[in-house]
Amino acid sequence: MNPHSVWAIYRFEMARALRTLWQSLVTPVLTTSLYFIVFGGAIGSRMQEVGGVGYGSFIVPGLIMLSLLTQSISNASIGIYFPKFTGTVYELLSAPVSAFEMVLGFVGAAATKSVVLGLIILATAAFFVPLNIAHPAAMIAFLLLTAIAFSLFGFIIGIWANGFEQLNFIPALLITPLTFLGGAFYSIDMLPQPWRTVSLFNPVVYLVSGFRWSFFGKGDVDVGISLAVTAAFLALCMGLIVWIFRTGWRMKS
Repeated sequence: MNPHSVWAIYRFEMARALRTLWQSLVTPVLTTSLYFIVFGGAIGSRMQEVGGVGYGSFIVPGLIMLSLLTQSISNASIGIYFPKFTGTVYELLSAPVSAFEMVLGFVGAAATKSVVLGLIILATAAFFVPLNIAHPAAMIAFLLLTAIAFSLFGFIIGIWANGFEQLNFIPALLITPLTFLGGAFYSIDMLPQPWRTVSLFNPVVYLVSGFRWSFFGKGDVDVGISLAVTAAFLALCMGLIVWIFRTGWRMKS
């Protein structure tokens, strides 16, 4: 592996984030603060606790996960789409840079930005509600695994997209609704049957539940299952990317 090529791609992507600092960091933090004001004030005043946890604290993992999923996809998809759009991707493909090095640079930068954003949102939440992370190592592990997995997914979307509209198609019409319906702001145990069983087919439920377990030591599903689902999704995305580079699908056309 050539670390210089990985570092060059990584540094370029991180520099692009610094040029759009307001959009990359400030806007999501302000949006999260509004969530706390609206949900914590309006709903939290009527629903004091969920599973023995104050409602304001309860929604923190869901808010972080919501931002983590959307930002990981957005950062990675835009990162690879623009070289395709401008034609500079052919320079990357013809350069002495392997597919692994290219993916490592783009996905590494996208995951780094998402993790930093998640930690900033976590720090912002501490100003609104009391926080006590029961399993900090597990919290970091879920944060990293989710950021990497969905950055890989965003990389696939960036290769698949033929226009700017398609870049936002899957995040807007699939990921965000699944996150809202995945227990980000409530426990699926509060749902009546058969809706609770239906919710278990939503993969985001396992991500939110595992991340929430790392905070409070309890989740809607077993933490082992949550970890397995996250790892399986990461492996699936890696397999798809390997296939894309082997076939040249949407990369060389």
